[in-house]
Amino acid sequence: MTDTIAEIATEKRKNTQVENLVIRFAGDSGDGMQLTGDRFTNASAVFGNDLATLPDFPAEIRAPAGTLYGVSAFQIHVSEHDITTPGDAPNALVAMNPAALKTELSRLEIGSTVIINTDSFTERNLEKADYESNPLEDGSLDNYTAILVPMTSLTKEACKVIGVKPRDADRSKNFFALGLVSWLYNRPTEPTLDWIQAKFKGKELVIAANTAAFKAGHAYGETAELFDYTYEVRPAKLESGTYTNINGTTAIAWGLIAASQQAKRPLFLGSYPITPASDILHELSERKNFGIRTFQAEDEIASVCAAIGASYGGHIGITTTSGPGLALKGEAIGLAISLELPLLVVNVQRGGPSTGLPTKTEASDLMIAMFGRHGESPVPVLAAYSPSHCFTLAIEAVRIAIKYQTPVILLSDGYIANGTEPWKIPDVSTLPDISMDFVTEPNHIDEDGNEHFWPYKRDLETLATPWVIPGTPELMHRKGGLEKQDGTGNVSYDPLNHELMTNFRADKIAGIAKDIPNTWVDTHGKDRHGHDIPDDNPEDHHDLLVLGWGSTWGAITSALKRVRSEGYKVDHAHLIHLNPFPEDLGEVLSRYKNILIPEMNNGQLSQLIRAKYLVDTQSINKVRGVPFSAGALTERMLEILNG
Repeated sequence: MTDTIAEIATEKRKNTQVENLVIRFAGDSGDGMQLTGDRFTNASAVFGNDLATLPDFPAEIRAPAGTLYGVSAFQIHVSEHDITTPGDAPNALVAMNPAALKTELSRLEIGSTVIINTDSFTERNLEKADYESNPLEDGSLDNYTAILVPMTSLTKEACKVIGVKPRDADRSKNFFALGLVSWLYNRPTEPTLDWIQAKFKGKELVIAANTAAFKAGHAYGETAELFDYTYEVRPAKLESGTYTNINGTTAIAWGLIAASQQAKRPLFLGSYPITPASDILHELSERKNFGIRTFQAEDEIASVCAAIGASYGGHIGITTTSGPGLALKGEAIGLAISLELPLLVVNVQRGGPSTGLPTKTEASDLMIAMFGRHGESPVPVLAAYSPSHCFTLAIEAVRIAIKYQTPVILLSDGYIANGTEPWKIPDVSTLPDISMDFVTEPNHIDEDGNEHFWPYKRDLETLATPWVIPGTPELMHRKGGLEKQDGTGNVSYDPLNHELMTNFRADKIAGIAKDIPNTWVDTHGKDRHGHDIPDDNPEDHHDLLVLGWGSTWGAITSALKRVRSEGYKVDHAHLIHLNPFPEDLGEVLSRYKNILIPEMNNGQLSQLIRAKYLVDTQSINKVRGVPFSAGALTERMLEILNG
């Protein structure tokens, strides 16, 4: 029997096994790049790869089509082993228009693959992207493996036979690109085809168009003979268990649900929509079956005040926001500090100040979290380091808020919020019990033997005030923003009492240091699950400590692998509790000659560490709206280690 063209092409082509690959999809904000990247991610997760993603949105909601500022991108790193970053430089770029090629090509290393939709390289689009000549013809791509594919016209041709109009077919060209890349990198097709059926159920023509485009792209890869190799990344060896692909906002939402269940208290979210925190509101609003109550307020101040009211009524009061909203909530957070009520403020950081870079990541809200309120008003501050860690830390934040009757600020950022990774779903039986009992009886007896309820009578261990539901018989009390007398809660203007209450509140927060783990120091290496990688010489003195917080964790751990592979001894401490710091942090810092602090700001943690512990630190800072690359941190570490 005569071989088909596809069989001959497949026989000539070699399937190459690679340990990992980094792909970046880029196009106009209307080209569906986020969806394309998300579907490629899903297929890779089903295949069993470890992965990390970096969605990159335009800063403007409706940037002019075809312009450099309208480019939307999605980067994914898939691997057969444990990884912690979306990768430094892509192995392949899918560019759907000239603007995408112009903004993204510089990210690639020489020799990388560039797959280009040639149909979009019209004179008008080249002009919008500030090209003086056509890069497909002027030698700009000579140092790359350029694969030129007329994706738009091939998509229209594939959809024409099923009766789809050309303009409607144009919307499916991202599925053509996805089909082509799925073939090139040996991704399973079933997850994407099943998703199309489920997503567009009831819209049969849309299902048919997207399916036809995806299959056409896949078939084009098989038959066009444009590639010498296909590539495959073997499944990663992950711990046994049930996994799902999760991003930071979903993980926080699920963590809050779990916290509500483990605290045995209903959860109330008061929120005002703001990028990139809005998705927490969206997710929780769909979980009413867990007793979750959500309230989309008219502004940021109303949202936090509603959450405070919910806490006063015995619920777990939550409010979510981003940097500008945190500034607006400052006075109300101060009220919750004075009331001494549990309140969780989730701040998903973004580039600032003001509107700043609403779709870009930054970690520049540490100082406002620490000090951004009137008066002496300390609160616990925690920071998540990865998407999956958001789940665990949401429970921890609620635990502290309830146990110590205090507002807590939980910091995430845009990178963690939108990035995804595989997450092993925990056994519910392993989650901590964080419930506490309400006060239901009078707690003070006066000199005459009469029983009273004192709303500011403190627990001797935690210094927390009692949590009581309004309306509890014989426990009538009042709370408010005016300073209260110690114990009784009566309004007090006594200077000595004010100083006493101020110190009580500060000591309560400082005392939390006894209730949190010591500094997490990695003297050799840890995998994503926090398990130690054995160190052959654990007693060796290491000259450099890399001190991180927040989402720098992924880039730091990846850079450490590179530095350690060259024989250098470098330690890594990562701070999860930022106020108060772990009790042993000062002693840990004193061991090291050099301390390097990477931050996605201009050195806020570095200032705090220098002020509190009087140690010298070196900084590497980035405020470009994108996370650190492992390569940049590796270079800085080697500079320090080599003097």
